[in-house]
Amino acid sequence: MQDRRPGSLATIIIVASAFISSMLSPEAILTKARSHDRRIGIGAVEDVEKVEASASIANAADYGKVKIYRDPDELIKALKSGELDAAVRGSLDSNAVMRAIKREFSVDHVLRMAILQPRVGKVFFFAPVGVDEGNSVEQKLELVTLGAKLMRQMGVEPKVGVLSGGRKGDQGRSAVVDRSLAEGEEVASKANAMGVSARHAEILIEDAAKDCNMIIAPDGISGNLIFRTLHFLGEGRALGAVVLNIDKVFVDTSRAKTSYIDSIALASALVGSKKI
Repeated sequence: MQDRRPGSLATIIIVASAFISSMLSPEAILTKARSHDRRIGIGAVEDVEKVEASASIANAADYGKVKIYRDPDELIKALKSGELDAAVRGSLDSNAVMRAIKREFSVDHVLRMAILQPRVGKVFFFAPVGVDEGNSVEQKLELVTLGAKLMRQMGVEPKVGVLSGGRKGDQGRSAVVDRSLAEGEEVASKANAMGVSARHAEILIEDAAKDCNMIIAPDGISGNLIFRTLHFLGEGRALGAVVLNIDKVFVDTSRAKTSYIDSIALASALVGSKKI
């Protein structure tokens, strides 16, 4: 009988594979997620034992050859140079890693899209998740465009729900709400014009999560709050947040995760999907 206790090898492999198969065909799992020769780096500063355990399990599950890095600059330089096929933040400090990404990849901002699953509900792609991300119509459209590219690369056709700070019937109650409603309409309209199916879901995230597979929050602060509420208070799963605006695979993670195996599996799957 297989060991199905939380944290056991059998359980972690089943969870990671179930996640990936929700987006990809079973055949694609074998070709995209599992490959012993993929070189994946993961950072470790705090909770080193947790990172080491995740790396060991990933190696056993054939999700690549995982190497641990203690320095964020070394991890990102190895990713940029091609020494690594993909990288996972692990328990490194977020600010240090984001600075290293900006410097090495010559970008003035970082855009991430998280992959979330509520405790009861289906997986969806979610952004913005950083407090300094997605705070303009232009950046939200950039998230939609790059997020759609990521999803299609993974075999999923995007259906976007753009959130705002109220219902349409709330117009006139607050200048802040009025501006948010107008931005939600504009983002959805322009996304459709660019060939990405989108609708303005207003403030009804509970409805958007039922029929949309990409959800765009009104701004970075509300997005970060939604992420933390779903993951830390609501016991939802967060597989990681993919950096969208660089040409390498980087999966951001929360240091509060109990295991990084699903994020390593996601990174491996992304490497595989880039090779199609």
